[in-house]
Amino acid sequence: MSRFRTLAAALTATALTLLPAALPAAADADPGQYAPTMLILDASGSMQRPDQGATMMDSAKKAVRTFVESAPAEAKVGLTTYGTGTGNTEAEKVAGCRDVRILQPPTTIDKPALTSAVDGIEARGWTPMGTALRQAAEALPSSGPRSIVLVSDGDDTCAPPDPCEVARELKQQGVDLVVHSIGFAVDDTARTQLTCMAQATGGTYSDAADGAALERILPRVSSAALRNYQATGTPITGTATYGTAPVAKAGQYLDTIGQHEKRWYAVDVPAGATAYFTGIVAFPRAAAGAATDGLAVLELRVYGRDGTYCNIRERELESRTGDGVAFTISNTLTRADEESSDGRPDSCKGGGRYYYELNWDEAPGGLPARLPVELIVGIEPGVTDPGPSAVTAKTAFAEPAGASKPVSGGGSFTAATGLDGSGKYTDTIQNGEYVFYKVRLNWGQGLAYRVRFTETGGAGYTTATNVTTTLYSPLGGEIDDDTNAYTGRQATTLEGATVPIRYANREGGGPEAQRQSVAGWYYLAVKVGMPSGATSLPPTPIELDLVVAGEAEAGPTYVTASPDVVGEQSQPGTEKSVAVGGSESSTPWLAIVGIGVGVVALIGIGVAIWVVARRRA
Repeated sequence: MSRFRTLAAALTATALTLLPAALPAAADADPGQYAPTMLILDASGSMQRPDQGATMMDSAKKAVRTFVESAPAEAKVGLTTYGTGTGNTEAEKVAGCRDVRILQPPTTIDKPALTSAVDGIEARGWTPMGTALRQAAEALPSSGPRSIVLVSDGDDTCAPPDPCEVARELKQQGVDLVVHSIGFAVDDTARTQLTCMAQATGGTYSDAADGAALERILPRVSSAALRNYQATGTPITGTATYGTAPVAKAGQYLDTIGQHEKRWYAVDVPAGATAYFTGIVAFPRAAAGAATDGLAVLELRVYGRDGTYCNIRERELESRTGDGVAFTISNTLTRADEESSDGRPDSCKGGGRYYYELNWDEAPGGLPARLPVELIVGIEPGVTDPGPSAVTAKTAFAEPAGASKPVSGGGSFTAATGLDGSGKYTDTIQNGEYVFYKVRLNWGQGLAYRVRFTETGGAGYTTATNVTTTLYSPLGGEIDDDTNAYTGRQATTLEGATVPIRYANREGGGPEAQRQSVAGWYYLAVKVGMPSGATSLPPTPIELDLVVAGEAEAGPTYVTASPDVVGEQSQPGTEKSVAVGGSESSTPWLAIVGIGVGVVALIGIGVAIWVVARRRA
């Protein structure tokens, strides 16, 4: 990721007091963050072939059970099968090619029922893959992101309908559906057909040579299928002018925004407080093999109590929208603690109503006319004591001890997988995925990480992609990033780090440290881009090594004993205080609802215009 920044006016000394303030403790992930997913399991007669001392059907059942055991309790998972109702003789073909059964609907996962349904499957019949794909899609919800994971040991024996044509048909109808296919000891014909189905919908194809490989691959692919980004929040409707803008209290909201459209929102900011306003637009992934380049621009402006422009503007540029990025714009408003220097009224200083104009200024071709936009609003009180002084030295990385722990990252900030501090972790990421993890940092602690994208053998010399890691603050402010090309033919390593987290970093730690002034959850996003060339890359195993260094220390003292920054103080998962040396710090943890892949905060800078433009590649 490359970035450029331009200053439209010189920053004064007071202009340097500008980065996001403290907002830790994310809430538990909402069930809506998991894309409803249908497993399609081949039960044709060929699944009776031997595999590692049992049958292929036995191995497939074992792999499904492994996934079910590890699936999140809030996940929505269904089960479809074919081939169980007839034999596979020519006399039974007509009936066998209609033999598709929905054994479990894609509702909130019922693990005992799903396991029982899998155990009851008997492989006997034909392979109506196209019909099964169509019926599975019909059983999924009618809107929003949805996924299908198909496991088959061969190609369709009943076409028409051809399964690849069904996949194309679903995509052309605008169905927000991704198909991931797994070939279980398949030949070249079946591999070509299964790959076509996945590529037609922006999904991935994986080879499983035997039951042991399937048991490793199916849970990872299925978990990844649940990771489609889904925007959440209380409905709100921004307006075309500031005078009619809806007033947003602290909390998380959901709106839509159109290409080249401006949406206005109002926030009442108490005197002396810091206001946070966060916006997230998630772009749909391009189909495998399609171009991922396309420039999108978001712009955010802040206006005062009478609609006067406050000379606060931020502009974000995203150059690879086809990778399925969650596009973020980020800044923080501090003017409510300022007073007019000449004593005259100033609508851009002090407490009162401020207005935020969010503008989808540029959009590449091929995107929907409107997309969901998530908004986070937070209000932070001032402090009477900021605590220890700022620091600028980044945390040093050291190889963590112990064995690696398998994890499955989430599809957004709200669904981010919590990691237990220092340690080694492993995951598998599909083409076009952004996967999120979170690590808690107390006041005084710092983080260093290293992500290794391991060698997979690649997919030919014409296929490559980009891999990226991005570290975010608790409000989604971008702290550090690293990126490189990746082919799978050799490993690639990316890394990053924070400084020790202190409130005073926002004033005295320099530009890079200013976003590291909040104790709480820090978010690490890991991306494998959509590949160039005609062939998808294999799923990419990653090794994630973390170091959380430093002793927890006392933080700032707020003027409010228990600040409820985003109106979520009573929400499950919210922390109210930080344990320091076995006791509670005098600094409460500020409540914040879980956020998506990116955030917007607004920063005041005296009378200067501060323009930040960031290009991602």
